[in-house]
Amino acid sequence: MASVKRHAEAREPLMHLSKRASISPVRSWIIRICAVLLGFLLCGLIAFLLIEKLQQNPGRIGDFYYAFIKGAFGTSRKFWKFLRSTAVLLCIALALTPAFRMRFWNTGGEGQTLVGVLGAIAVDFYLGGKIPEGLLLVLMLLAALCCGAVWGVIPALFKAKWNTNETLFTLMMNYVATYLVAYFLVVWVPSGSSSLSKLQHGKLPTLGNDYLLIILIVLALTIGLHIYLNYTKHGYEISVVGESIRTAQYVGIKVGKVVIRTMILSGMLCGLAGYLIAAGMDQTITTESAGGQGFTAIMVSWLGKFNPLAMILTSALIQVLNQGAAQISQDFDVSGAMPSVIVGIILFFIIGSEFFINYQIHFRGHSAKAGKGALK
Repeated sequence: MASVKRHAEAREPLMHLSKRASISPVRSWIIRICAVLLGFLLCGLIAFLLIEKLQQNPGRIGDFYYAFIKGAFGTSRKFWKFLRSTAVLLCIALALTPAFRMRFWNTGGEGQTLVGVLGAIAVDFYLGGKIPEGLLLVLMLLAALCCGAVWGVIPALFKAKWNTNETLFTLMMNYVATYLVAYFLVVWVPSGSSSLSKLQHGKLPTLGNDYLLIILIVLALTIGLHIYLNYTKHGYEISVVGESIRTAQYVGIKVGKVVIRTMILSGMLCGLAGYLIAAGMDQTITTESAGGQGFTAIMVSWLGKFNPLAMILTSALIQVLNQGAAQISQDFDVSGAMPSVIVGIILFFIIGSEFFINYQIHFRGHSAKAGKGALK
């Protein structure tokens, strides 16, 4: 018996993983906070090793960490920029969330937002100054919503009819959108500069601040989408399709119809984000008008567990990191790559924390202790 026991112990691995049956919200948030703190500590160490000004004056390490706060909240202008950027990023993340809840992996938020900008700017370019400003803004909104909806429904139709891979399809649509914008810039700017001057019409009204209306629109959208996903029949159907297509079919839900309807909604909300960029911020368009936020929004939605209210925090966190990294670049005179590395490290720790939330590590001897506890 003793030899058998020693043989079993020898075969038992040093550690093994098991999926958690459940975890309390408090404990999960503690894990996330610890991950963020560890990420900041590692960034501080890397910054000390690579930034010359910190090596010359180690006491400035506090300034390094303070830059994250200063970058987003240092001045009134920076604070409003933080709120505006958070609102636009959140809007795109909200647009992707209904599809993600349905397990339709829409990676085309970038392109759907970009064609929304294109639709709004096209109306402004051709009708600006020729019709009343209020009507112009309404037509710009309708054009942005329609363009986003079309860009969202195309992969949905192929998925519903021929079961194509939605991840690759929506990803490729991003490139099509980019080249479409490049084509229109060539048409609109015959000089060949491919740079459209800021248009004089089609600007959203201000409510004491240029960005307050954008923030209020996205806040209302967040509350509305939370209600839609959690307290309506459509939201219930999205959840059932996401859990199991066979179950959805068994209870009489038309899966293809739900996929198409949800992607129209997702595309329209991306179009709304494009409208906010076009009419509320830029009043022009480039191939970079979406600024990569369509891809960042995927992380925002995922980290927020597809919960619109929780996504307010995740989008704000990412914008704090982005503006803080830009402030570090300015204060410590470092290259453009270093701030991106800092943001990437912290996000890596945040993403890694989800592993420890979903799984737990057991070391050798855990099974024997658990068995003795059960016998007692």
